[in-house]
Amino acid sequence: MKAVSTKSSGATPPVHVAIVMDGNGRWAEARGLPRTAGHQRGAEAVRRTVEAAISEGVEYLTLFGFSSENWKRPISEVKDLMGLLRYYLKNEIRKLNREGVCFRIIGDRTQLDRDIVTLIEEAETKTTGNSRLVLTIAISYGSRAEITTAMKSLAAKVGDGELDAADITEDLISEHLYTAAIPDPDLLIRTSGEQRISNFLLWQLAYSEFLFLDKLWPDFGQADLCDAIQTFHRRDRRFGVTGG
Repeated sequence: MKAVSTKSSGATPPVHVAIVMDGNGRWAEARGLPRTAGHQRGAEAVRRTVEAAISEGVEYLTLFGFSSENWKRPISEVKDLMGLLRYYLKNEIRKLNREGVCFRIIGDRTQLDRDIVTLIEEAETKTTGNSRLVLTIAISYGSRAEITTAMKSLAAKVGDGELDAADITEDLISEHLYTAAIPDPDLLIRTSGEQRISNFLLWQLAYSEFLFLDKLWPDFGQADLCDAIQTFHRRDRRFGVTGG
């Protein structure tokens, strides 16, 4: 059965959708292909999902692309993933810019090669004025490290006398995270059947709705995003308040 578009149903889409893109390796292994092939097909799923998010009126899309723990994978696989990231930055940004997409990368850039960091900075600068969709990709990202960095920054301000510890609020902490400029996710999707968030946006997901799908990421497309949004609309979001 074809998914009903948010626009055609008249429902307002979630403002911010976050996705843990999982299952590239298993998709490839199930077909007797190298894991690289799964990552390549996963990049195609990113393209489809960005187009679907724009079509459905989602304002913010955040994708978990490469975790800080992923650096422990075999060197050859990490090299292939970094090569794929270079290709994406060189070949997709122009199209994203034409589509009005603001592109951002969050994560620890100190572990990335200098040429990749340069490509990221150029992509962010080129698309900074766009507002049709804010696409954020988490690369070399770990949420505990993100929160730790924020705490160190706040502690330094307290130590320097710029800030009183009593004035630290949840909003102030949020302002020191990588995601300071964007709202918290309304909906988190994880593909591949795994039911965990794997150190992704731990602070930001406090009141997000979670949806775990058995489908592997390379097979994810517009119909899946539409279905996820429809499921989101059937949820009763109370944010800790008792329903009537």
